[in-house]
Amino acid sequence: MGDGGQAREAGADGNEDLGQDAPPEPSGPSEPSASAGGRRRLAARLRKHPLLGSAVALALLATVTTVPIVLAASEDETPCRELPAATRALAKDPAAATRALDPGDDLARFDAVRDLLVYEHPCGDGGEVLGRIVDAATRATGFQNPHTLAQARGAFAVAAALNGVELPDGMAPGVARMLAQYVVDQHRWTRSDDDAVRPAVPAEEAGPDDEGWTTYGRFLAPGEAHADFEHTQPYSDIEADPEQLVAELAKDPEAFAILYSAERAWLAYYLERLDGQGRDPDYRPKPGKDGYETPDTYWVDSDLEHMADRVGALMKYRARYARDGTIADVTAFDAAVGRYTPGVYLAHTAQVTTRPPMAGIAARYAGRVRGDLMDARHQLLRVVSFWASARKVPKARADVMRQAIDDRYVRALWLTI
Repeated sequence: MGDGGQAREAGADGNEDLGQDAPPEPSGPSEPSASAGGRRRLAARLRKHPLLGSAVALALLATVTTVPIVLAASEDETPCRELPAATRALAKDPAAATRALDPGDDLARFDAVRDLLVYEHPCGDGGEVLGRIVDAATRATGFQNPHTLAQARGAFAVAAALNGVELPDGMAPGVARMLAQYVVDQHRWTRSDDDAVRPAVPAEEAGPDDEGWTTYGRFLAPGEAHADFEHTQPYSDIEADPEQLVAELAKDPEAFAILYSAERAWLAYYLERLDGQGRDPDYRPKPGKDGYETPDTYWVDSDLEHMADRVGALMKYRARYARDGTIADVTAFDAAVGRYTPGVYLAHTAQVTTRPPMAGIAARYAGRVRGDLMDARHQLLRVVSFWASARKVPKARADVMRQAIDDRYVRALWLTI
């Protein structure tokens, strides 16, 4: 991604040869109005408390200047809305941005988040500013720092608020950076789930059980909160769908490059933590009451399939948009993706035992791309083959892993084409 590289991870063999120069040190990371429903609820409460209502009315009058201004346009143009100065300021104040986009554990502030983010026609660089606010609010404070619970809740709120929304020009890269920061969390999303009772969970609830398994993914950093994009709010329209959001983001070459890079970085990060048999060293399944024992490679293969699904989805959207004209010139689009892509991500040749936070995954060191970057099938399989050869993984196991990726990538591409 364009916001810096990632140093070689602690715990990796310093003598490994990735066919690349040594990675550099990492660099640093590059008020809402109430909704109609919120106003009705507020009015009902104020009718019961006249004195409180008078005080609130005075406060609202004092802040009326923060309401977005709609600027007139010519007959051929749609009027645009200016972002209030207070909203613009959030892009440069991550702590304030996090507070503004945190919907709360019960999503009580979700309407305020949606009102702040959803603009059909922001004036000037308004779309870019909104993207920077999203990034600032949900980004960890450093590559070695875990996401807080408020940041993770904000990530859920952004995905839910932008569900089905056509993003204004300039906003997509900032939103893509958010998803890249939560690549493990958004990667495991399959559908909304009534059992996911909160928009984000604290680290202690995401930890592995006595078998070394957790629904929140493999190789999780201790102390990190996780956005639960599967959470759904009963009897309301509050539902996050990263897949629909990815479909919208894939129209923008910079956002496409950010998402594509994050998925390939996640694959490398994942592989280098497997043992020499292609297994998760933390997973120790126990036989069930019926004597059935889950294969110790089950979740690894499942994760590889989901990675292939994600990358295949990006490529299927590229193909669809090239057909329907959304991408007017696919050659120019691909060239732009290449310019925004840091490079290729290869797994370390020695097993890595560290469990760093998600923020560092997509920011890891990237080497020079070889071959056609947009031949995603080749790019994924090449990384697996390089890793398997360096780690001397048994051929039969490496073949199974490659086949899992190949099958799901082709399936994901075919489902839309």
